[in-house]
Amino acid sequence: MMFIRDSLLNLAMTVISIASIFSCLASASSILGNLNISSPEIVVIGPKTMGGVVCLPEFVPLQDFDPMKPKSIDSYTLPKYDESGYIGPTKNIEQDVLDLLSNMTLQEKIGQMSVSHVLTFIGCDGELNRTVVEHAFKVLKLGFVYGCPSDIFGRWALNSPQRYANFSNTIQEIALSSGSKAPVMYGIDSLRGANFVKGATGFPAPVNQAATFNPIHAYNTGKIGAKDTRAAGQQWIYGPATDLNVNRMWSRNFENYGEDPYLNGQMTYNNIKGLQGNYKKDRSRVAATFKHFIAYSATYDGKDQEPRYVPMNSLLEYHVPSFKKAIEAGSATGMESYSSLNGQDVVSSKKILKDLLRDQLKFYGTLSTDLNENLSQFTKHQTAFNTSDATIQVYNNTSIDVQLMIDSSPFILETPQLVQSGKISLSRVDQSVARILQLKKDIGLFESPYSDPSLIDTVGSLQDVELSRNAARESIILLKNENNILPLSPNEKVLYVGTSFNSTRYLAGGRNVHSDGPTDLEGDAIFSGYGDTILLGVEKVTGKKTNWITGYSINGKRVDGYENIVREARKADKVVFCFGQDSKRGLNANLNTLRLPQDQYDIAKRVIEETTTPVILLLTQNQPFSLGELSTLADGVINAHLPGVYGGLPIAEALFGVYSPSGRQPYTYPKYDYQSMTNYYTPIWNEYSPEYAFGQGLGYNNITYSNITVSSETISASNPLTVSITATNNGKLPQMEPALMFTTQTIRRGYSPEKYRLRAFDKKLIAPGASYTFTFNLTAQEMMFYNIDLEKVLEEGPVDITINAFNKNAKVKSIYMNGN
Repeated sequence: MMFIRDSLLNLAMTVISIASIFSCLASASSILGNLNISSPEIVVIGPKTMGGVVCLPEFVPLQDFDPMKPKSIDSYTLPKYDESGYIGPTKNIEQDVLDLLSNMTLQEKIGQMSVSHVLTFIGCDGELNRTVVEHAFKVLKLGFVYGCPSDIFGRWALNSPQRYANFSNTIQEIALSSGSKAPVMYGIDSLRGANFVKGATGFPAPVNQAATFNPIHAYNTGKIGAKDTRAAGQQWIYGPATDLNVNRMWSRNFENYGEDPYLNGQMTYNNIKGLQGNYKKDRSRVAATFKHFIAYSATYDGKDQEPRYVPMNSLLEYHVPSFKKAIEAGSATGMESYSSLNGQDVVSSKKILKDLLRDQLKFYGTLSTDLNENLSQFTKHQTAFNTSDATIQVYNNTSIDVQLMIDSSPFILETPQLVQSGKISLSRVDQSVARILQLKKDIGLFESPYSDPSLIDTVGSLQDVELSRNAARESIILLKNENNILPLSPNEKVLYVGTSFNSTRYLAGGRNVHSDGPTDLEGDAIFSGYGDTILLGVEKVTGKKTNWITGYSINGKRVDGYENIVREARKADKVVFCFGQDSKRGLNANLNTLRLPQDQYDIAKRVIEETTTPVILLLTQNQPFSLGELSTLADGVINAHLPGVYGGLPIAEALFGVYSPSGRQPYTYPKYDYQSMTNYYTPIWNEYSPEYAFGQGLGYNNITYSNITVSSETISASNPLTVSITATNNGKLPQMEPALMFTTQTIRRGYSPEKYRLRAFDKKLIAPGASYTFTFNLTAQEMMFYNIDLEKVLEEGPVDITINAFNKNAKVKSIYMNGN
């Protein structure tokens, strides 16, 4: 990192003569004329000084803990704006934006296309280095910054919204007073809430939101995450991750909304609506980014950033629909994916990033590379002769606008010569910069370039925390409940085993505090009380102290207490084994197998075989580790995935029957490694024998379904139908009940039908003894599919409509689909 900073300063000397050639923007430009360049005053504390000199952290390996907190008021209200209809980027660029573009020099235009990580702005003391920041805007004319100062080299382990806002506002003030004087836009990975802001409400991971089968939770996550992110001075969120969970080995499964295109699309749509709302008027919202276009998750070996090989008809059938929903939702920006698809680098693919994304899907917003992907053509993939050749390919072949890099100065300094020599046309540059400036105008940067101090007090509000807990409650999946072993009773002696039982960070996973979660030195202390644990939740529900043995580490290795587990299990009425996973993500979390760690597996099996005590498995994991014989031997299984920092109490409430679980599997849970790429919509004749199927899940109530009724026994392109079914709650608890409607075309000429395809779902609260009738619409067009010639076709044949496939209360109705 010192090399990057030194390089920046050296470049300043060589570039200064070039920079003097380019004039600043005309001060008369109307869009800049009304900008107030003075940032708001926000009081912050520290770091410690001695004689005017900034002190090092008290313990150098550990970043300082920010002593500041937001007020986190109990409740609040924000101005409301009309969010109905399409609110997003349009093809037309507004005239004042075009006027601003016409006044820009070439160097300023290239700068607008560039993003650098804020780590390049951090000095050796861990604080903002104004000299480097001034260089970035005065000389390089930088248009964007991204990243969290605490994630890598910042002074503070986790920034309070006050400190983060001051950091962001200082950068903005320098941008507005130097160089092009155009406002800088700040991007951040706020994946499930503003996860890099101290006190901000952390929501369950997107995979949990998918498990709720209730899109309101994706919306709430977006809306609250946007507000807290904007409070800290960022306006651009790199999310939602719209990839399908088609390979369970993949380390980034938790960032996405499951394996099904329809479910993923509904969650993506609502998350973007939450993030953006009416973002052209509402300054508590942000610009969303659908990512990673496309098929990023379908790596052939499950490792992150590896190549993908997906036939184009499969790409259109399964991977495109959720991105189409993102565009329909009005996503302001998009991001291409790492690596290659079918042998071609996505970052330079005309087929993917122009023909498909722009021409076919009609995306008019700003498109960004993923991190350093332009350079990767030369440095990694060997698909370009040098960095200049890489840039030429990107801008001549694709519709990419923004270069996302750790340090974008080489791109900024090199690209003007490519334009001046005619290797990249000026009109192509203008096309991108126009979209970028329109984005900045839409998000309000020309009116309100700074953070809004009034939002800071709302960060961590109790009303937000309750929304997070409700999402977690609905996401928890009861997969097995032999002999009604659950719920637990407060009067029972329960032994809890596992590190994740008393951990906040392992309930959240990656993209939380840091990209790979808190360090071992930071532990749970970094959350400063903004969160809970399963242990605290159990004690709150029962009013009693718990009997807990750590037994094994988060990675399943035996630790103190391991040898005492069997003896303590004999004394207990029930044992709950907590199987967790560390919070690494991406390349750092690549796996070679989904097998459970041997020590962890062995001790659970020993308790089952050497005692008569019933055993419950509680899973809080990103990747679905194979349970082996334990799935058969255990009496109960709960899959809680990654319910977030506030997931401890909801898990405890589920264990003790405060409510009845209602989550359903958002992806197929494999039994063996070879099944890691098997999805429920596999061909009808293919093996589908996973540990747990897509859509599988139980509650504590006996929910029965009446027979399906349909408005017609036949369906065609001109004759849609309605499907109805009534669910009755025969239990003692209120039940949030999801009804999932699948179709199976049992015969389809030339192309083997899928076992099932999800076509619709709904979720309602049903009181004990009450019933609710679910009604769905079904069209023949939904059952059209892409053939090998990339034509979307309809084939006649018999169709089974199944409600709640893979569950004991599933109901089936057969109809016939005409081919006209």
